Amino acid sequence: MDEGKKKGKAVVVGGSIAGLSCAHALIAAGWEVVVIEKSSGPPTGSPTGAGLGLDPLAQELIESWLGRTHLLHDSTLPLAIDQALGGRFGQWLTAQWAVWALWGVPPQLLSFHEAIHPLIKLNQATDGENNINWTLTRDESFSFRAAHWVDLHSLLYSALPPHIFLWGHLYLSFCVSNDKSNVKLKTKILQTGKIIEIVGDLLIAADGCLSSIRRKFLPESKLRYSGYCAWRGVLDFSDNKYLEAITGLRKIYPDLGKCLYFSLGYGTHSVLYELLNQKINWIWYINQPEPELKGNSVTMKVSSDMIQKMHEAAEKVWVPELARIMKETAEPFINVIYDCDPLEQIFWDNVVLVGDAAHPTTPHGLRSTNMTILDAAVLGKCLEKWGVESLLSALEEFQSIRLPVTSMQVLHSRKMGRIKQGLVLSDRKPFDPKVVTPEECHDLQQKNMPFFGEVPSILRQTHAPFDC
Repeated sequence: MDEGKKKGKAVVVGGSIAGLSCAHALIAAGWEVVVIEKSSGPPTGSPTGAGLGLDPLAQELIESWLGRTHLLHDSTLPLAIDQALGGRFGQWLTAQWAVWALWGVPPQLLSFHEAIHPLIKLNQATDGENNINWTLTRDESFSFRAAHWVDLHSLLYSALPPHIFLWGHLYLSFCVSNDKSNVKLKTKILQTGKIIEIVGDLLIAADGCLSSIRRKFLPESKLRYSGYCAWRGVLDFSDNKYLEAITGLRKIYPDLGKCLYFSLGYGTHSVLYELLNQKINWIWYINQPEPELKGNSVTMKVSSDMIQKMHEAAEKVWVPELARIMKETAEPFINVIYDCDPLEQIFWDNVVLVGDAAHPTTPHGLRSTNMTILDAAVLGKCLEKWGVESLLSALEEFQSIRLPVTSMQVLHSRKMGRIKQGLVLSDRKPFDPKVVTPEECHDLQQKNMPFFGEVPSILRQTHAPFDC
């Protein structure tokens, strides 16, 4: 930052990966940063922690923030291959509506475990598929890396000054001054109940897909239910008791440790890849009516009975080796999959949305974390370029760069989810891996994501390593 220029101050609401990325990018831009997070401290582990994939640009950005390139490399595994498989699956998903009709129960009234129970029984008579996988498409130039959410958070957090974090602070409200020169936040210290005020030049809403700050500006904007939920889990197989299960899994999925596997059936699909430190990350997407959620969460509470029924269904749908991994996972959980129609703007006066607060998305393009990291980097460069004196110009440029990209990526990810789940699209028949065409197989590849691998010009201008 030039001598004599005012140093800007940003208040970031949210201490997840979006908030940490913004802290890194803005500190690099010469700004002061305060991060407000309601959690009592940084996570050391999470029963619902899951895997994620980092694209090459996100990797470079993180490495530039950390200052030591080996740290990210040593904390991740390669995803050098993007492979979609057709696989063994039962008939229960294709018979789903027939079963509901037989019951005479409207589908929207059924919960997840109510829907899945009779379908398991149906399969006992129809499960005649062979235990095979076959390749639909394979891209060996996929340069992503697989990370565990907790590991990535720890890397980003440990490289930041600890004093910038206000843990255990619940965001309450904000107001922008009449002359637009600053923004004032009210937060509550959860341990004491005391209300405090924090003043900054810029408020960054990094508070996730259920962002309360976004609702302040867009009260009519709603999350859109995708039509399906996802069972998720991470199996830690460092204990030798899972040796036989992992050995069997590697025979069916021989490129584990360097491959992002998708297994597709008619009306369902699963995702599988390995994480560092002997962990397997898996996801299973299941079409179902939107469940009722309690509290401010998109994670559904599961019971032991629901988990048992999921295990029984997995044995009817997937190859035994994958079904066993699902069964051995100690704490599987359910994400209810939402996105949001693209917004027309992502900043107002001194307030800007980033990450999932700006563009809630389905997971099918591995975009959520990567969009978040790029949001932070571009925002930092715009603020560095314009300075706090021209904050409006900086936010206008940030919006002009990011909004067209994230809007297209959200819609593409939505489309990919509907294809893989065999849901109706206006321009094609429901996807069936048994009769798929080569063109339809090609459509499954991650590299078809709009702006895949593109580097924003504002990063090219200031960082030569990104000219790739």
